[in-house]
Amino acid sequence: MASEGILLGMGNPLLDISAVVDDDFLKKYDLQLNNAILAEDKHLPMYDELASNPNVEYIAGGATQNSIRVAQWMLQVPGATSYMGSIGKDKYGEEMKKNSKLAGVNVHYYEDESAPTGTCGVCVVGGERSLIANLAAANCYKVEHLKRPENWALVEKAKYFYIAGFFLTVSPESIQLVAEHAAANNKVFSMNLSAPFICEFFKDVQETALPYMDYVFGNETEARTFSKVHGWETDDVEQIALKISEWPKVGGCKRITVITQGADPVVVAEDGKVKKFPVILLPKEKLVDTNGAGDAFVGGFLSQLVQEKPIEDCVKAGCYAANVIIQRSGCTCPEKPDFN
Repeated sequence: MASEGILLGMGNPLLDISAVVDDDFLKKYDLQLNNAILAEDKHLPMYDELASNPNVEYIAGGATQNSIRVAQWMLQVPGATSYMGSIGKDKYGEEMKKNSKLAGVNVHYYEDESAPTGTCGVCVVGGERSLIANLAAANCYKVEHLKRPENWALVEKAKYFYIAGFFLTVSPESIQLVAEHAAANNKVFSMNLSAPFICEFFKDVQETALPYMDYVFGNETEARTFSKVHGWETDDVEQIALKISEWPKVGGCKRITVITQGADPVVVAEDGKVKKFPVILLPKEKLVDTNGAGDAFVGGFLSQLVQEKPIEDCVKAGCYAANVIIQRSGCTCPEKPDFN
């Protein structure tokens, strides 16, 4: 049974503005499917265009927050999870607070006075998604917020930590504080490669955090980018997962790398060996959109990890959660899980 506050996440809380678009829309804004990028000036008009789409949906998102909400849903223990990140003092921020509380997550947001709550454009074509994040207030998180006694208490209470790689662009100091606390207190610290651009352009801060990571999550595209950036000259996901797991590590236990590959098997590298686990295949007509699939996988995985279940059960729960999420719009959960 998971105890209160056992899992803490930190990241960029974003309100997803999600709509089904067409290839011309992707071309217009220079977007690729199955990619996640930060918004540039040329993308800013896109948010209004998405918002005016008759099928637009607003869903509380942000990679870490998605994973934490899914873990919370899987655990069904009120307050088992906590989350920190920065929002604006506006209607989107209020919406986010309401949404998270309803999900049972104990949120301690930093509320920025000047910037609006961050948004993420989710452009869906044929069930695949392209993500464009306008961080705004999410980019304003301050390490001082983490150090406040009422917030640091969440760190002290948690035994497991999860932070998506996207937070490396915002507050590497906060990540370092949590990582060092986890290492010093024999707690479990995990992160996600998150996106090719993180591996490419935030390589140094990623490498600073990597020795502390007990679990590294990612997908096949991110893993291959990581390999390329580090000059490993291999596209073989199993080899890359192994090499990441063998990266020098702080603390006693060995690192486990978990790489998802869409409909192909999940690759788990641990202790010099690779295991592969099949995913639950879904007929194409049941696919709504892949937005949040990777986040949901991590949430499902963590829900079993915090209960000290074996890795097979963690992967199985991850695949279950991802399978549920891709049959719904955005990273939203039905009322109760039926995972066993």
